[in-house]
Amino acid sequence: MTAKGLIIAAPSSACGKTLVSLGLMAAFARRSLAVRSAKIGPDFIDPAFHAAATGSAGVTLDGWAMDQALLAARVGAVSSNCDLVICEGVMGLLDGADVPVGKPDGSTRQIAAQTGWPVILVVDAARMAGSAAAVVAGFVGAAKVQGVLFNRVGSARHRGMIERAMAIYCPQVAILGFLPQIPALKVPSRHLGLVQAVEHPDLTTFVDAAATLLTDHADLDLLWTLAQPSGVGEARAYALPPLGQKTAVAQDAAFSFAYPDLLEDWRQQGAEIVLFSPLADQPPPDDCDAVYLPGGYPELSAEVLAGNQTFKSGVRRAAERGAFVYGECGGYMCLGQTLVDGNGHSHAMIGLLPVVTSMEHPKRHLGYRRATLRAATPFGSLGAGFRGHEFHYATEIANQGQPLFQISAANGQDLCDAGCRSGCVSGSYIHLISAESMAL
Repeated sequence: MTAKGLIIAAPSSACGKTLVSLGLMAAFARRSLAVRSAKIGPDFIDPAFHAAATGSAGVTLDGWAMDQALLAARVGAVSSNCDLVICEGVMGLLDGADVPVGKPDGSTRQIAAQTGWPVILVVDAARMAGSAAAVVAGFVGAAKVQGVLFNRVGSARHRGMIERAMAIYCPQVAILGFLPQIPALKVPSRHLGLVQAVEHPDLTTFVDAAATLLTDHADLDLLWTLAQPSGVGEARAYALPPLGQKTAVAQDAAFSFAYPDLLEDWRQQGAEIVLFSPLADQPPPDDCDAVYLPGGYPELSAEVLAGNQTFKSGVRRAAERGAFVYGECGGYMCLGQTLVDGNGHSHAMIGLLPVVTSMEHPKRHLGYRRATLRAATPFGSLGAGFRGHEFHYATEIANQGQPLFQISAANGQDLCDAGCRSGCVSGSYIHLISAESMAL
């Protein structure tokens, strides 16, 4: 692994990590460097923006859900055949799962310690001046912070106040730039985070503008000097076993929450991956032996999906011939009988699971999950353990089937049974990240 790497972190969410990450990826690519991306934490949306900036899919790094071997395999994969890896952190630099002190928590700090990549802190300075230096100083003792970018800086006077405070309170950290406030570079959000990259009205222009912002206002030469190769060792490991020899994967604006590196894992294990679009009323191939409906936003297209009979009948045919049909989160909702949208309107779904879900009274469900299979599936035998994440606002208002998982929180708290299974059809709200015994 010869690529150098940097981690873009922040004191909290909404400081500008994604904008800075995108801008740096595209700015370094302008210098004819081969740039790859990584994202810390269970995120599906940011990596799609990263791919637009780098031209290739990145990897997910999760310190709670992945063991050291899988993390090393991911870092090795993203570091090969490129010059620079830009890794975007999750939430605040120290934020992670609710676990005992000393246990892996999935924080950006943990990944920085494991990889050895230097941390670049993005500080939102819009509502402070000299105090920004104290924020930086507070994080220096907790992680390998090598440099700082101050975001939303209002004027030359504002910049000068921050520079003077940094010289007094935090002189050891390199100041890498001051980014002005540019409202046009704000990415719109919805209930699960940023609006998806595929839905951005002009993504190419947006990424190009972010690259110009970083080129004009950040010290790219110093950033390149600070970047370091990863210190993790070589490893070969896979996240999850493939669902089938030929797996049909739903992929469009309604079903986009599938990790690209997971699909690549399946390919490397010998599986053929075939993509199809439920929104375009495409069925899975008749010769597939597995169907995967990942999460996404089916609730925003429930009326369209309800009317796409070719798609729905194709999934039913797959189940009838014994193909393993699996849905996660939004895909799970689509496998049920009915999806109630935010306006209280009911939409008939595929009907392979005796489940009714609703967005009429949204309630946030969020957190890491350990999931234990209640029955054998292609993922594993009865009792097999997995690590995953749950993040949804939909509510399950009816479930007449058998549970798929018994789940617990990251801190070990027993939660409940989860999901549903019926014959060769299974699903749950949990996004599986890794099996607990896939290291080779």
